[in-house]
Amino acid sequence: MGKKHVSVRFRKMLEGFSLDIAWEAESEIVVLFGPSGAGKSMTFQAMAGLSPLLEGHVRVGEKVFYDSEKGIDLPPQEREVGYLFQHYALFPHMSAKQNILYGHDDPKHAGDELEQMIQLFHLQGLEERYPKELSGGQKQRVALARALMRKPKILLLDEPLSAIDLSVRRAIRGELKSLQRRLSIPMVIITHDLGEAMSMADRLIIYDHGCVIQSGRPIEIVEHPVDDRVAELVGSIQLHPERIFSF
Repeated sequence: MGKKHVSVRFRKMLEGFSLDIAWEAESEIVVLFGPSGAGKSMTFQAMAGLSPLLEGHVRVGEKVFYDSEKGIDLPPQEREVGYLFQHYALFPHMSAKQNILYGHDDPKHAGDELEQMIQLFHLQGLEERYPKELSGGQKQRVALARALMRKPKILLLDEPLSAIDLSVRRAIRGELKSLQRRLSIPMVIITHDLGEAMSMADRLIIYDHGCVIQSGRPIEIVEHPVDDRVAELVGSIQLHPERIFSF
């Protein structure tokens, strides 16, 4: 897959809240970090076409998902977005295999691709299990496999490690990094965990009150916060930047 440049710039108005954001990234791991209610999940919904926008654009590579000036607003099924919801949203009445196949546009002829996903995510022997029979990490792998069956141009992961035991989080962080490098597509992650944000991000984007207040490499933001608010948000490791990559 070729490198994909992401450009996100839009406005959205809700009662009592406005989202006015702009950021860009390459085929890398992008982490959206900030307090609850800052607009991170709303950004995902807008990018995926699940929430209408007032104006702006969303582009991934040569694909234009949304452009208010050009009158482009693709429906969700045409946006080629892999979206991993916070609690994975697996269908409880479907087996792991059936959940994965649900992501394909032609499940009856997806045998080879299904097998690739089973191998890629180490799900051998779990194909016929239902979500209630899977661990948090296994559910996450099934949900990722389902998202990738769409052959997405971008992956959106909302709090992907929140349901994972602390003891296995580090390993799964490594797996996500390896997956992104292998696919070479943008992977955008929402997290409220500062250590997770710092250890995962190639590019860190700080949200606050519906705006982006700083964007850059994690070490750059820690060492050079643009204002007191950014310093406050990353303050718990402000004095120890050498720890950024040791989580």
